[in-house]
Amino acid sequence: MKYCADYFKYSRRQTREVRVGGIGIGGGNPIRVQSMLTSDTRDVEACVQETLALVEVGCELVRVTAQTRKIAENLQGIVAGVRAAGSEVPIVADIHFKPDAAMEAAKWVQKVRVNPGNYADKKKFQILEYSDDEYQAELERIDEAFSPLVKRCQENGVAMRIGTNHGSLSDRIMNRYGDTPLGMVESALEFVRIARSHDYHELIFSMKASNPKVMIEAYRLLAARLLQEGEDWNYPLHLGVTEAGDGEDGRIKSAIGIGSLLADGLGDTVRVSLTEDSVHEIPVAKALVEWVGEEGERSASSLANTQTTGASLSYDPFDFVRRGTKKINIDGYDLGAEQTVRIVTTPQVFDAVKADLVSLGEFQPEIVLEKAGEVIRLVDVTDEAAVEELNALPHEVLVAVADDCDLSVVAAYRLLAAKLDTRHSILLKDGFCEQAGENSDQVLLAASARIGSLLCDGIGDAIWVRGEVDAERSLRLAYNILQSAGTRIFKTDYVACPSCGRTLFDLQTTTQSIREATGHLKGVRIAVMGCIVNGPGEMADADFGYVGGAPGKINLYVGKEAVKFNIAEGEAVQQLVDLIREHGKWVDAPVMG
Repeated sequence: MKYCADYFKYSRRQTREVRVGGIGIGGGNPIRVQSMLTSDTRDVEACVQETLALVEVGCELVRVTAQTRKIAENLQGIVAGVRAAGSEVPIVADIHFKPDAAMEAAKWVQKVRVNPGNYADKKKFQILEYSDDEYQAELERIDEAFSPLVKRCQENGVAMRIGTNHGSLSDRIMNRYGDTPLGMVESALEFVRIARSHDYHELIFSMKASNPKVMIEAYRLLAARLLQEGEDWNYPLHLGVTEAGDGEDGRIKSAIGIGSLLADGLGDTVRVSLTEDSVHEIPVAKALVEWVGEEGERSASSLANTQTTGASLSYDPFDFVRRGTKKINIDGYDLGAEQTVRIVTTPQVFDAVKADLVSLGEFQPEIVLEKAGEVIRLVDVTDEAAVEELNALPHEVLVAVADDCDLSVVAAYRLLAAKLDTRHSILLKDGFCEQAGENSDQVLLAASARIGSLLCDGIGDAIWVRGEVDAERSLRLAYNILQSAGTRIFKTDYVACPSCGRTLFDLQTTTQSIREATGHLKGVRIAVMGCIVNGPGEMADADFGYVGGAPGKINLYVGKEAVKFNIAEGEAVQQLVDLIREHGKWVDAPVMG
């Protein structure tokens, strides 16, 4: 199966156009950016004002949660208020458990998003064995529940997003396919087959996950499966990493997942989900879209047509496996084989930080280039003779692509992995030229998308972030890319959902309080969820969860199991700390001298 036209040269996936209000998604349209309101849907005026603020910073679609039919009735006033203010931005209703809320929303909005994992199912985490007949009966039940919405959307000219989320798959899917990218894809296809049976095609897909590896694999598998189904299954894709978090971590994780897919030509609309005010999501989304445009332009103008003829990937793009190498030692650091991915830096960076190594904490420089000597080799990946010379060496080396390469970073390293003997290790760079004209945010997003994408494909034994000119920030960025890609866990990992109208507490303040209390823990994964919709299923593989259960009340989870209920919000952070301690994963924070 193939998920894109060319793994080494940018080419945007061709889709049908889906109209959402006055704008087109897919087809020949630009990649659209969108966000979701944090305001309570019951507060019409607040929703109108937040929508207008989003439009002012470049948001092209605005999503609003509609938990119940009664709340969905407020969408009429929200849409009317936005239109009265002179904005034609399409409004999208976000639906989870309530089909009657979707039916009400479809009267007023331009698009409805449904999650096939919980639209007609209540997740019970039950282990059941379905016979083929029993499974078919379940599909007929889903058809009966979903078809009325399809017909209403068809009648009203309303588009629909079939939005699968990792971790919120139905028990039916979980028991047949597992909590896997394949299960995510099959969950969506069940619903689109129902829509197609009514000749309804105003459909957009999404495959969201908080783990970039899972998200990337799911979208790739979906694109490949749609291609297999036939030419008229060319529906647009909406991209997003769900529960990405806040600050630098949220931006890096989003850039890895979204940027990787955009660079392969997948994606027609994007949302960057940050645990911040919604207006902060738009500049990040726009920057990623602009970055992939520049990356694609570079790819198209390169010699990729002749340089990559006949080349094939050295890995399975639908199943993560780290590239196998032989272990080598550079300046006292082991890398390759099963060793951790190392940080490479320049003598200039090392000299700039060597007086502050203690205060840098975990962000330590490791391999310094001038100390590596002949162990690091640069190669023109399109020079067959040069690559063969490396393959003939009697000893293992660390290989990087030379700076005069005309290919994009991702394509060049894919090609290197395909040609290089697997015993040699690979050093990833975030660029092939100096990036002095870029600001720190641009460097962060580009470096995360390029290096993170390759790490999620199992390529890379060491990384070198060179675009960030500030020495300390370059080290921090390198480590945070490894953390967000799930490659090297050196600090607490947070899964924090973006705030929305369903949220039952102040997510930003609470997430910060939890970070302050637990940020020193290594390798512990904590999920902070605003409500039960993003509760145990969405937390997927978190160790502990902090979930809004009711206004002012918190439920605490160990894995997917709720263990403490209705805790007063003021006591919940301390009780989370106590829970981590009870399970043997707590250590006291080091005392800084």
